[in-house]
Amino acid sequence: MTSGEQEPQEGEERAGEPVAPSPGGISIGVLTGGAVAAGEGASAEDRSRRSGRPEPPAAPPEAPRANPGGIAIGAMTAGAVAAGPNAKALDASEQSVGVPPELRTAMRTLREQLSLLSPSDETSELDARLAEAEEEAGATGQARCDRFQWLRERLDLGATAAAGLASAAAVVQQITQLLGSQGWPA
Repeated sequence: MTSGEQEPQEGEERAGEPVAPSPGGISIGVLTGGAVAAGEGASAEDRSRRSGRPEPPAAPPEAPRANPGGIAIGAMTAGAVAAGPNAKALDASEQSVGVPPELRTAMRTLREQLSLLSPSDETSELDARLAEAEEEAGATGQARCDRFQWLRERLDLGATAAAGLASAAAVVQQITQLLGSQGWPA
């Protein structure tokens, strides 16, 4: 049942007392992907699949003014944000990129050369990850960026016997160029 009386708006008064602005909240200038939630028990989840990296706005806006205890974001191109006492944010999105033929060839060559090394857990894991990336690229023409990041890190660190192979350097170079062209950090 309602009394017919409306709740006062922010900054209005009721019975001579000012109404305080509600704390917290999220202010976003530009949102081109992701999930946002605010308030008691807030929950935000992004499980999207994206091809490439979202383009940020040409001129990112200034972050809007946030309420006290809130969050202000100028531009958000992906991810998840939640604000509130029981807030939860989860970014489980998958971003993928097109795999050029040169990279597929370099991965295949590396897998062939891996078979020449003494078998180890490292070479087995690397071979399996390369096979997954090749299979995904063969089926869709794309592969998940996190796969390439893992491969680049393993091969670029020089921590494995495979890192010394010339074909490993070619794979790292191709991945770095591919991810760099998509705006991923080197």
